[in-house]
Formats: sequence, C-alpha cells, structure tokens
Amino acid sequence: MARTATSAWRNPSYLQSSFGIFMFFCSWGIWWSFFSRWLTDPTHGLGMTSAEQGTIYSVNSLATLIIMFVYGVIQDQLGIKRRLVVVIAVIAALVGPFVQFIYMPMLVAGGTTRFLGVLIGSVVLSAGFMSGCSLVEAITERYSRKFNFQYGQSRAWGSFGYAIVALVAGFLFNINPLINFWVGSACGLGMLLVYLLWVPAEQKDELAREADPNAPRTNPTVREMLGVLKMPALWVLIVFMLLTNTFYTVFDQQMFPNYYASLFPTMEIGNATYGTLNSFQVFLESAMMGLVPMLMQKIGVRNALLLGAFVMFARIGLCGVFHDPVSVSIVKLFHSIEVPLFCLPAFRYFTLHFDTKLSATLYMVGFQIASQVGQVIFSTPLGHLHDTMGDRPTFFTISGIVLAALIYGFFVIKKDDQQVDGDPFYTDRQLKAMAAAKPQA
Repeated sequence: MARTATSAWRNPSYLQSSFGIFMFFCSWGIWWSFFSRWLTDPTHGLGMTSAEQGTIYSVNSLATLIIMFVYGVIQDQLGIKRRLVVVIAVIAALVGPFVQFIYMPMLVAGGTTRFLGVLIGSVVLSAGFMSGCSLVEAITERYSRKFNFQYGQSRAWGSFGYAIVALVAGFLFNINPLINFWVGSACGLGMLLVYLLWVPAEQKDELAREADPNAPRTNPTVREMLGVLKMPALWVLIVFMLLTNTFYTVFDQQMFPNYYASLFPTMEIGNATYGTLNSFQVFLESAMMGLVPMLMQKIGVRNALLLGAFVMFARIGLCGVFHDPVSVSIVKLFHSIEVPLFCLPAFRYFTLHFDTKLSATLYMVGFQIASQVGQVIFSTPLGHLHDTMGDRPTFFTISGIVLAALIYGFFVIKKDDQQVDGDPFYTDRQLKAMAAAKPQA
C-alpha cells in the first residue's frame, strides 16, 4: 500500500524520481509549448503553413512510435536500471546546440535539405523527448511500485516543472525562440546529473538483488513482450487511444497555440498571454495529478478513462463555439483535468488487466504508440482541413471523432473486475463492503 503524502517526503526514491521527472519536463516544456508557434510564426519563427507543420508532426510521430516500442522492450529487460534514461538526459542536454546549428538551418534551407532535416530532427527530438517522456513516466511508475510511493504524486512534479517553464516561455519566445531551446539544454543537464549521481540506498539494494543469478526472474522475455501485440484486449484500448489521446498533440500542440494567439491584437501579446495561460493550466494539472487517484478510488479506472474522453470532447468542441480570449481561456483550463484522467487511469488499466512485468511495453504500445499512430494518420489531413476551412470546422471535426471514440469505449473498455490478470483494483465502496463482510474477531 502506498505511503501517505507526509511520509513520501521521507522516501528517497520518491524524492529522486520526482526531481528527475521535474527536470525532464522543464527541459521539454520550455520549447515544446511553443514548438508549433516556432514552426509557423512568420516574425519569430519559420513561417510554415499548417500543412507543412502537420507533415513535421507526422514524421515526428512516425519516428516516435518506432523508438517508443524499442524503448519499452529494452526498459522491461532493464528493470529499474537507468541506462536509457541517461541517454535521454544526454539528448535533452544537447537540444539547444542541435536546434540552432543543425535542425533550424536544414529546415530553413528548403528542398532536399529540409526533408533530411525533418528526418534527423524526428529521430533526435523523438528519442530525447516524445519517446523519452513515455520512458521517464514508465520507469517512475515502476519505481513507485517497487519503492512504495504514489506514481501520481511523483508525476505531478513533472507537470509542475512544465508549468514553471511555460510561465516564461512566451516572453523568451518574443525575444528569441532559440533561447527556449538553450534553457531546455540547461534543464537537461540538471536531469542528467540527477539520474547519474543520485542513487538511493534502497535502489542499490534492489539492483544488487536483480543482478543475483540465482534470483527468480522478474523481467519478461522478448517473446513475452512481442506477444503483447497478439492480445485482443490491448488492441481494443489501442483504438480508443488512437481516437482520443492522439489529439493532445494534433489539437493542443499543432493548432491551439496559433488559434489562441490570433485572438489578440498582436501576436506578441498572444504569445505572452498563451505562455501565462499554459503555465496556469499546467499548475492546475499538477494539482489534479494528486487528486485523480482519489477520484479513481471513487469511480474506478474504467469510468475515469471514459470521463477523460468526455472532457476532451467537450473542451475541443467548446473551442469551436467560443471566439473571445476570456471564454477560450476558461475552456483551455479543462485540459488540466483531462491530462491526468488519461495518464493515470491508463497506467492503472495496464497493471490491472495485464501482467505487471510488461507494464513499460504495454504503456508504450497501448497508450503512447497508439497516440503516435493517430498523429501520423491525422496531423497532415487535419492541417490541410485547417488551412482550407479554418478553425471552427476543424475543431468540430476533431470533437466529433472523440465523441465517436467515447461511445466505442463505453461498450468495449473492460470493467475493473473483468479479466484481472495484474494487480486488482477496488474502489472505496468495494473496500468498505469487503471489510464489512469479514467475520468479526
């Protein structure tokens, strides 16, 4: 059973994991929150069209889904070893020089050079950040089960880090967008130091136990990991995630920043205001990371996932209804509820219905890779739709797809007491009923 919030501060693995994920999200969020603006802004960025931007997102997603599967397979073999996380931290520490001296010049050059730049950038940015995010989350969740702390509490520090850097990202972007990437490098260096140098004693003990040749096998075989692709129950969830979580990037990263900035008298005011709003939203998100586990205890894992899809449907649809900064800002804040409602129940769904040894692979394939496949499918056509039809038709189209996925999920996502092949989950009501049914001493 997880410790309380008070005792978590005395848990060295909780502190190390939280600070590590905090530094990772600082390194990513400082530039990722304005990546779309950097690609499309004609004044401060590269001035691309929505379709050109969509192509870059599609290629990035294609690279991400390949790298992510490889990461999942390798990390499930590594157990709690940090070798992959260290690689990710090295890439994060180099993002500034990479973008300034390699990526941006190749994108600006056009033609074949631009195409090569898109390919190289997709590998570097995906390996370090888009795939890296899933790997850092997966190993943090694994640590939470090994070393007795709540994953949601630790993951909240990631959102908190993103919120802090998002607060200044818009202002730095207006000065020079490259500053954002260099700040990302500085935070990446901090992340590298955390994962290289901070190894609590309990983790050293666990690593020693795993290295014992006579210890029982806890890591899955490659055959077991590849076998997840044959699970019908996994493919049911893949379809649901493909038609929902996909739009975190397609809508929230690709379209919303430009749309929001256009609501203001100047793009500079829009950039600065978006950075502040995004920061406030992620601060709320970090708080919700701590509250959603309590909500799951009330309504269950399945219902929490479906609630997340409903919030996404309503939020994207309302962005097409309202066209003033105040209303759209309020709607944007619903994102702070939506992200934890996808992230935390998804992890718990996998550890509930599948073998927990495969948690990293399952999370990569069923949650993250499914979303990346959706981005490959939807980024470019929705970018074209946005270029030709504008904001409202595109937003209503996306909202309609999410509604269809919500209806689909209602019928196919397993209930919490169906096919329990991992760690069982009980709501507070069920726990009380079980306690009441026990014979009194």
